[in-house]
Amino acid sequence: MINFLDLKAPYLELKDELDEAIARVVSSGWFIGGSELDQFEAEYATYCNANHAIGVANGLDALHLALRAMGVGPGDEVIVPSNTYIATWLAVSQCGATPVPVEPDVLTFNIDPELIEAAITKRTKVILPVHLYGQPADMDRILAIARKHGLRVLEDGAQAHGARYKGERLGAHGDAVAWSFYPGKNLGAMGDGGAVTTNDPQIADRIRVLRNYGSRVKYVNETQGYNSRLDPLQAAILRVKLAHLDIWNARRSDIALCYQQGLANSGLKLPQVPDWAEPVWHLYVLRHPERDALQQALTDAGVGTLIHYPIPPHLQQAYAHSNWAQAAFPLARSMADQVLSLPMGPALTKEDVCAVVQAVQLATKAVCRQ
Repeated sequence: MINFLDLKAPYLELKDELDEAIARVVSSGWFIGGSELDQFEAEYATYCNANHAIGVANGLDALHLALRAMGVGPGDEVIVPSNTYIATWLAVSQCGATPVPVEPDVLTFNIDPELIEAAITKRTKVILPVHLYGQPADMDRILAIARKHGLRVLEDGAQAHGARYKGERLGAHGDAVAWSFYPGKNLGAMGDGGAVTTNDPQIADRIRVLRNYGSRVKYVNETQGYNSRLDPLQAAILRVKLAHLDIWNARRSDIALCYQQGLANSGLKLPQVPDWAEPVWHLYVLRHPERDALQQALTDAGVGTLIHYPIPPHLQQAYAHSNWAQAAFPLARSMADQVLSLPMGPALTKEDVCAVVQAVQLATKAVCRQ
């Protein structure tokens, strides 16, 4: 069986370093804030070419607090992709604002800049592109639209740690970038975790206050904040993994190249990468009109796959109150019906990848004969 993702392998690869980092935190007796978190924030900001990194409890909080720091509240609108994980939308809703969906580019899966301007209204405050599956969105075009209309840009980088846009790592192209360190991410903690990177000192300061009960001085609360702190144990683990991230991302790129070459003539719709993008292949997502049959054939062949994502946000029960028509956002619905993610991760061997390619080739032919 080739698993979709092996979360134990990264620990085994870095066991000595991770055990030492965990022991260092445990023996310190310091479990909230402190130097371990400070050092990770400094190192991650440098890695992202940003002036500030603020650790928070998870990726959803990173999005929510960044929006709050940008002044998003009830009555406001935030432009979001129609094709994304629901957390992008939930962060907007948690501010009391309204997510306004925009369809993706059919080739890249990311929000289509050509469609953004038509979605802007007097209530629009932020454009929130997602670097979906680890591939950068077209930031120059998005930023040009934002500047034209006086809007902020918050990037959802939850799947794109280390990805580059026109040669520069993501981290500070927009006003801020929200990150998740969920264990399955390219840079994953041993539990939940998140961060925001930004070059804006006011946004950074606001998030630091909001994440800590609205307080910068103990027992003095200047606003109604939250308890959303990245703890030192996760920070220490992330510091170890950050030093290996580029190597692990390079392995992912090699795997994606093998998939691209091995499946080029399979009839599948494979990921497309613009010349200006250097994705980190958090996921390798292909499309097939008979996706469910293909997935079952691969399961029978011992290849684990997942669907990212089977239900677009506008059709989730959580947004039933929005009363979207069934025909709304046809590209998002089509992708939800067709996308399939192949095994991906730095622990996959060449033998594993070759076996996946062969299994997909055979499964695709079998499905076509049905």
